[in-house]
Amino acid sequence: MIVCKSRGELETMHQAGLIVWEVLNELRQKVQPGITTLDLEDFAAKRTVERGARPAFKGYRGYPCVLCASVNQEVVHGIPSTSHKLKEGDIISLDYGAEYKGYYADAAVTVPVGGIRPEVEKLVRVTRESLDRAIEKVRPGNRLGDVSAAVQEWVEKHGFAIVREFVGHGIGTRMHEEPNVPNFGQAGSGPRLEEGMVFAIEPMVNAGGAGVKVLEDHWTAVTTDGSYSAHFEHTVAVTSNGPWILTRPQEAGGPSW
Repeated sequence: MIVCKSRGELETMHQAGLIVWEVLNELRQKVQPGITTLDLEDFAAKRTVERGARPAFKGYRGYPCVLCASVNQEVVHGIPSTSHKLKEGDIISLDYGAEYKGYYADAAVTVPVGGIRPEVEKLVRVTRESLDRAIEKVRPGNRLGDVSAAVQEWVEKHGFAIVREFVGHGIGTRMHEEPNVPNFGQAGSGPRLEEGMVFAIEPMVNAGGAGVKVLEDHWTAVTTDGSYSAHFEHTVAVTSNGPWILTRPQEAGGPSW
């Protein structure tokens, strides 16, 4: 069952979402050659406590960290470590969630480390644009398949591949609620969107093939062909006024990141 949230609940989720937005933006500023992914983890953990929130990921199904930090061919769920030092030309996907006053918010952004190759820059841009196009479909009366199809159509139009093993999700008083939100599908299919529904929409896009595999740490998912992967995410509510991105300030305009 898809749970619809009240206006008050959405306001609380927005408070959680602003914590996520602020921490991720601070992390973006810290990304540079020479920093380790554990440095970013430690910063995220410290800022979560200072914001009066609880990390959404740490301990969830046994995940050991506050932050997922996935570099280059790592798609999602990269575990921060001292051995993973960023270098010029890398990209890093930062996925972070927080729980505040009993409600969750979740977002992700892919950040270049210094200068990156044009083809990698295109991958990052197209992935972010696919999220923007999906968010635009989050309106009462549309179907969930409209959201999914918007991602797939834009990504495949530009010659990239959609990851199918991992999908977005409903979110609220639990980190993962119904429904699953795939990044592929048929427009006009699936549940009809209603005011108060909230989705974590998160395109994961590979430069090469769609295949992924999970490493021996049982968490880190990588592309099977070694190609780079990008990941963007926002928590978005269905409202009568259109999509409400809960993981950024209301006054923020333009592209989602």
